[in-house]
Order: sequence, then C-alpha cells, then structure tokens
Amino acid sequence: MARAVWKGHLQVAELSCGVALHAAASTAERVSFNILNRKTGNRVQRQYVDEETGKPVERDDIVKGYELASGQYVLLDPDEIAEAVPQSDKTLRIEAFLSCPNIETVYLDKPYHVAPSDAVSETAFAVIREGMRTKNVAAIARTVLFRRVRTVLLRAQGAGLIANTLNFDYEVRSARDAFADVPDLAIKGEMLDLAKYIIETKKGAFHPSDYDDRYDAALAELVKAKMEGRAIKPAKPKPQAKVVDLMEALRRSAEAGKATGKQAKPRKTGAKPSSAKAPRRKAG
Repeated sequence: MARAVWKGHLQVAELSCGVALHAAASTAERVSFNILNRKTGNRVQRQYVDEETGKPVERDDIVKGYELASGQYVLLDPDEIAEAVPQSDKTLRIEAFLSCPNIETVYLDKPYHVAPSDAVSETAFAVIREGMRTKNVAAIARTVLFRRVRTVLLRAQGAGLIANTLNFDYEVRSARDAFADVPDLAIKGEMLDLAKYIIETKKGAFHPSDYDDRYDAALAELVKAKMEGRAIKPAKPKPQAKVVDLMEALRRSAEAGKATGKQAKPRKTGAKPSSAKAPRRKAG
C-alpha cells in the first residue's frame, strides 16, 4: 500500500472515522537532471550570497523578512513563524455538501486519494462515501494540512474519496479581466451548423493513458541517444495550412471529418504504447 502523506479523522456532524490521504499525482517519474560543473563533472551546490557584500551567508544567519519598503524589512525567526501557524487537531471537518455540477474547477488544486486508515473506520467511512454517492454531492471540509489551514473538496470515487485542496479566493484571478475585451458575438446559420457538425465528428472519451508528455518523452529519448552515441534530429514543425476565410476553414474541417469518418473511434484495450524512454534513474 502507498505511504500516506497525512493521517487524521474525517468528521461530519457526530460521525467520525480515521482516514489517510495519499498523493494522487506525482512528478517523480519525470526525467530530472542534476546541475554539474562542466569542467570537473562534479555536482554543484546552491549557496546563499549577501546581495550587497557578495559574501556567502551561513545557514544560521538566514532569516525570513517581509518587505515594508525598499530595503526595509520585518525580520521573522523560524520559531516565531512556527508559533503563528495554526495547530492541527488532525480532523477533516465537513462543513457543507454541494451539488457536484456546481463545482468551479478553477479552484481545484492538488488531488489526494482518501481511504480509511484502519479496519475499525471502514464501516463509518463507507456510510459517508455511499451517502455522498447516492445524493450525488461533494463535501467541503477544512483542516490543517502541512502547516496551513486548507479548504478541501471531497468526492466519492470507487472504493474511496478523492480530495482536492482548493485555491483560496484571493489566489484565483477573475475571468472578467481576461475576457474583458472579448466581444459577445452572435453566431448563427451555416457557420454555427458547421461548428456543431465538426464537434459531432470529433466526439470521444477522455482516457488519460492516450495522452503522453511529449516534452518528457523527448528528453528521455535525448538521454538515451546520448548514452548510445546517436545523434538526434530535431523534429520539424508541421506546416500550418493558410486559410484566410473563416467559412472556408469550417467547410474544409467538416469535409475532412466526413471523409475520415472520425467519430468516437473505439479505444484499443490491452495494447500499451511503445516507449523509447531511458530508465528513470537520476544521474550522479
């Protein structure tokens, strides 16, 4: 079983059960590099340097500071920061339930898998999970995670729950600013019909395994080629078709979809995509 990153209790009203959070996403499998000295081949270390004197600063002399004005700071010692951090009682308290379709995804942050932490908690956990599944609701809960008070969204999935920490309101930028200059155009007639037809021919389902990290795969292939003494030819970008008329572009797209019969191709199962990735082993 995967190692839990947090253990505590899930509580709703008077019902409580022990739960464990497991990281649902990880970057550990990405290709990673070490920083080396080109001349010696040795790894290099980062070092803090005084901005004014240029001299190295010892770890014990490093403190955090909040800038009040240019060059003026309020200094905060680690002990002072630790005392200001909210104390955790290791309880994930459900404060409200809401309809699943009403969740704004822009607020979703890191995902976690939630499971009962022991056999004693399994029944109470199942009651909460099945109640949420039956009512098709998500739960909003709060707790202290990793020294910060976090709001968490819980949803039933499979035998457990999926938890997403939520971005705070001040962290999410308003869409109003981003869309301020976008005109509200009314699209009708053939143009809208063609758009709907193109969407229909492109219908499918989301299977995460169908989408690879091309940047990571390219880095892995580069490392493998260097190990084997091969040269890598840079991939040439595909030429973009130049279509000036929007209506003509829509018609061509519709014709292309009609010619290929591209409509929700059945997904192959059991076949794994070939991979040219080098072994996931950190250098050094």
